[in-house]
Amino acid sequence: MSDVHHEIRPKRLVFSVFLIILGMVIGITLVSEFRLLPFGAAVNDPQKSKPPAISQAEQTFVEISKAVTPAVVNIATTRVVNRGEEAPGFPFDDPFFRRFFGDEPSRRGPPRERRAQGLGSGVIVDPDGLILTNNHVVEKADEIKVVLGDKREFKGKLIGSDPKTDLAVIRIDAKDLPTVSWGDSDKLQVGEYVLAIGNPFGLNQTVTMGIVSAVGRANVGIADYEDFIQTDAAINPGNSGGAMVNTHGELVGINTAIFTQSGGYMGIGFAVPSNMARSIMESLAKEGKVVRGWLGVSIQEVTQQLAKEFGLKEPNGALVSDVLPDSPAEKAGFRRGDVIVQFNGQAVENSTQLRNLVAKTGVGTKAKVRVVRDKKEKELEVTIEEQPKDIAGRGDVEPDPEATSTALAGIEVRNLTPEAARQLGLNRNDKGVVITRVDPGSVADEVGLQRGDLIMEVNRKPVRDTDDYDELISKIGKDEAVLLLINRQGRTMFVTIAP
Repeated sequence: MSDVHHEIRPKRLVFSVFLIILGMVIGITLVSEFRLLPFGAAVNDPQKSKPPAISQAEQTFVEISKAVTPAVVNIATTRVVNRGEEAPGFPFDDPFFRRFFGDEPSRRGPPRERRAQGLGSGVIVDPDGLILTNNHVVEKADEIKVVLGDKREFKGKLIGSDPKTDLAVIRIDAKDLPTVSWGDSDKLQVGEYVLAIGNPFGLNQTVTMGIVSAVGRANVGIADYEDFIQTDAAINPGNSGGAMVNTHGELVGINTAIFTQSGGYMGIGFAVPSNMARSIMESLAKEGKVVRGWLGVSIQEVTQQLAKEFGLKEPNGALVSDVLPDSPAEKAGFRRGDVIVQFNGQAVENSTQLRNLVAKTGVGTKAKVRVVRDKKEKELEVTIEEQPKDIAGRGDVEPDPEATSTALAGIEVRNLTPEAARQLGLNRNDKGVVITRVDPGSVADEVGLQRGDLIMEVNRKPVRDTDDYDELISKIGKDEAVLLLINRQGRTMFVTIAP
């Protein structure tokens, strides 16, 4: 019996060792298969020890930021505030914020003079110290301090400003400064990436990214001459005057304003395009003022109804509602009722575009202008003159009073007398009938006709008195559209009343 037990024990030992080895093999296999090793386990994998690779797009933005930020400066302004003025507090001290975000609740300071401060940004565009910024950043400033990216501080001198485009140029006494190269803003496309660089809330050289949301934005109400680039790149108080650059690191805009209903960033920002900014800057640096081209016409938008009346296939172009006496337009043969569809080889889409095109045309330039007259195209050549100071507010885009209507019902007229002409701001030589009543809710009221408007033409026929007016309207069918030429306080415009 003892021999039998002696033979069995070694076999059991061997079997036990086999089971242990088998269990270890199975355990190692499971750990490897399901990655059950501790996170801190040492693994000799050179690939895992490297940081994540930066994409090509990210690397582009990194390089652009490094190249451009040194040329974007911080602008701090100081001005003396007279006693009784409200005392703003940060961030309301930024003129950008005060202008586009509303005023802080009234808070009166002590009855004495004090020094108010403002914050903004600027872009170095010349290595000898020329800096482009917004007019509202330096407006009314008694002192301008410029802080560079390397912390150097300089006193800024205002070279010139242009409130009509909200741009200004200052200079500092420095040499060999970093600059941003100019880009062609006319080549910007909707959807293109852009970076906005500035000093929001005093946070120096902040970079935000977005896309071009729209181009050619006008009638925003920020400046007189508007052709804004719209972007969703974050622009905040302090960004005013900063750089908008494209993916080549080129300056394509000057950050100017944002649209907001909450007092904060809402994804709609505006920048002055670089081509406009460069033209204004060069004029300010050279002349100390902005020299704008002048055509000498009053213009208005072409609506669908007006397009039909003037023989246009599409509601494009700018309708001439008046030609100013002794103006370049009068000398070149422009007439009231001409629709300008092309200026110097460039198609005119609307009156705002024409206004900007004329303004940036050099004085003395002979421009070829294509118009539609009596439903036929005609080419005129005009020599652009400098816009007179006393006419800066005239000969520009008039508000569009158009609306859909059905007839001339709802208005009463009377003959124009010398006394009425004087009261209405009209010339003694003006002819027509004066609107004395507009029924509330009538078609005439809906299209914007007002008491005091002088009707000068009906369907392109002159109106001298009420007899002419009665005769002309008697020929108008019930469902026929009517084209009026009216004079409102010295400014003429066409109005369509359609059924």
